[in-house]
Amino acid sequence: MESDLAVIRKIIHVDMDAFYASVEQRDNPDLRGKPVAVGGSSKRGVVAAASYEARAFGVRSAMPSVTAQRQCPDLIFVKPRFEAYKAVSQQIRDIFARHTDLIQPLSLDEAYLDVTHDKQGIGSAVQVAKAIRAAIREETGLTASAGVSYNKFIAKLASDQNKPDGMCVILPDQGADFVASLPVRRFHGVGPRTAEKMAKLGVNSGADLAQKDEAWLAQHFGSWGGYLFWAARGVDHRPVNANAVRKSIGAESTYSEDKRSETELRAALDEIVDIVWDRIDRHQVQGRTLVLKARYSDFRTVTRSRTTGQLIADRRAVAQLGHVLLNQILPAEMGVRLLGLTLYGLVDQNNAAIDGTPQGRFTFD
Repeated sequence: MESDLAVIRKIIHVDMDAFYASVEQRDNPDLRGKPVAVGGSSKRGVVAAASYEARAFGVRSAMPSVTAQRQCPDLIFVKPRFEAYKAVSQQIRDIFARHTDLIQPLSLDEAYLDVTHDKQGIGSAVQVAKAIRAAIREETGLTASAGVSYNKFIAKLASDQNKPDGMCVILPDQGADFVASLPVRRFHGVGPRTAEKMAKLGVNSGADLAQKDEAWLAQHFGSWGGYLFWAARGVDHRPVNANAVRKSIGAESTYSEDKRSETELRAALDEIVDIVWDRIDRHQVQGRTLVLKARYSDFRTVTRSRTTGQLIADRRAVAQLGHVLLNQILPAEMGVRLLGLTLYGLVDQNNAAIDGTPQGRFTFD
């Protein structure tokens, strides 16, 4: 019997295009072709999603609404309708299920699919991806982009390559060269701070990363070094896990100017609560432990946490508990340069325990 690693997998990563904003434009013809932001327009509001027309002006998710409006004066704000997004997401999930049971959702608008043995016997990952994208367009009126490859890492990179409404196929003998051609900031999991650290170490592209040995990567990036070593060579053996979920969901912001006053810090926390709640709701989970993280101007970091007797199940509860934790570090006379909030002890909305499994070779045609 062949080992799992000997099997050449057929992996598709499907990513809906500007999902929330596209649903709003679909349901309201007056919004089509216009710059749209889903989120609140108040001073404390945050952009949850932006249409491609808005993105042309530099508007991005998690951006403060006042900044977004400054960059795009004609920006139209729409209040989020999460029930509508969940309903469309379920439609899309049903389309996936026609082709495979190995579906690993990452959020309402993206998922990995293993179609090595597709249900309809199509036999071609490219043709399965085309069928899925066509069905999504026909049944929901929305567009999706897809990456098709032999592992999860490259499939996710590929799905972003020809957005919006595009598809990119990376064959096994193309994987290493494809990864080498990309800036490291495109790699899933490499955030701005990690990209900055890599740049200081002379690593700006996948090709630069591939020049480093595993010991060097472990020295600078700890346990993540092994993953980076193989990813830079186009290797990723992680299976598509239909039961994989997150251990935690959170967000943090680093400020160009330290925040000292209670008013500033509470406003900053409210912005983070909006971002965190959006992510919690998208993943359809609840949790029991909330952790506040603060980094002072001297780079000293402190955390405060609270575990509740009942599940934290709505934005109001997140906000209330977040401010209780903030009380514990006030007054912040030294100044705060980073603030973050994370929910742990996750369970799904049916109260099924989450196991925290990390996300952390074939013929196409």
